[in-house]
Amino acid sequence: MTTLTMAKAINAGLRKAMERDLKVILFGEDIGRLGGVFRVTEGLQKDFGEHRVLDAPLAESGIVGTAVGLAMRGYRPVLEIQFDGFVYPGFDQIVAQVAKFHRRTDGAVAMPITIRIPYGGGIGAIEHHSESPEAYFAHTSGLRVLTPADAQSAYLTIQQAVACNDPVVYFEPKRRYWDKGEVDEAISALDAGAAPDPWRARIVKAGSDVTVACYGPMVRTCLEAAEACTDISLEIIDLQSLSPIDYETLVASVVRTTRLVVVHEAALSGGIGAEIAARIGEKCFYTLEAPVTRVTGFDVPYPASRIEEHFLPDLERVIDAAERVMRY
Repeated sequence: MTTLTMAKAINAGLRKAMERDLKVILFGEDIGRLGGVFRVTEGLQKDFGEHRVLDAPLAESGIVGTAVGLAMRGYRPVLEIQFDGFVYPGFDQIVAQVAKFHRRTDGAVAMPITIRIPYGGGIGAIEHHSESPEAYFAHTSGLRVLTPADAQSAYLTIQQAVACNDPVVYFEPKRRYWDKGEVDEAISALDAGAAPDPWRARIVKAGSDVTVACYGPMVRTCLEAAEACTDISLEIIDLQSLSPIDYETLVASVVRTTRLVVVHEAALSGGIGAEIAARIGEKCFYTLEAPVTRVTGFDVPYPASRIEEHFLPDLERVIDAAERVMRY
C-alpha cells in the first residue's frame, strides 16, 4: 500500500494506462511541461514524450474536436478541461459529436475518449472555476459519467475510464485533490475479479436508519456527518457512476433503512438528486417511511469565494436532513 493524494493517484493511474496502451494520448491546456494547474499530469510528458502528452491551445471546442478525430483513427485520447466552467465552449462537440458518433455509425466507429474535468467548489476560486455541471452530461445519452471520491477509487477508475470503449466524462473533485489515502497499486484496474466495477455504487459505511447517497467531494462530508451523528445510523453510499446510476445497490439499501437523503454540491433544481428521488420514489413507494430529501447547493450562480461556505452542503445540513426524515 502507498499513501497518495488523489491528484497523485490519478497521475499514477494515467501512467499505468499509458504504459499499458501506446494509443493513449493526453492533451490539454498546460498539462505538459507545467503538469496542469493542479499538477495532476506532472512528469508524464518528461517520461512519455511530447508526442503523447501535448499542450493544447486555449480552445476547448478545438480540444474536444481533435479528440474526436484521434478516436476515429484508433487512439484513446484523454483530454483535460482545465476548470469546470471552461467546458461550455466544448459542450456542443461533447453532446453533438462525442456522445452520438458510435450510434450514428451503427457501431462502426467507437469514441474511447476520456474527458477529465476538475469540478466543484471549496478552493476559494474566482468565477467560472467552481461549478458542478455533471447533470448536463449525465442527462446526455451516449456518455458515461464517473467521479472518484478518494485516492484508491481515483487510481482505479481513471484507468477503467481510459480503457472504456464508450466516451467517459470524468469529474475530479478539485477540493479533494490533496486528500491523502492508501492506494494498492498492485490491484489491476482491468481485472474484473480484482478491481471493483466502476459502474457500481460503493457502500463506504454501513448503517441501519438512513441511506445517504452522495458522490465526489460530498462523500468525505457525509462520512464526517455519519461520525458526528451518534444517535442515527447513516449508511453512506458513494454513487461513483452518475451515468449509469447503480439503482440496484441504492434500492437494496433503502429497503433496509426505509429512508433516503441525497447529497450533492450542484444546485437543487434538475440535479442528479432529483432523478434519484424520482426513481427511488417509483421503486420503493411501499418501503419509504419518509419523503426522499435532498441536501444540495442553492439555485443561484456559484457565489464569491468569501461566502462559498454558505453555499456548499456541510455536515450540519446532512445531519439536519437525517433528523428530519427520522421524524416521519
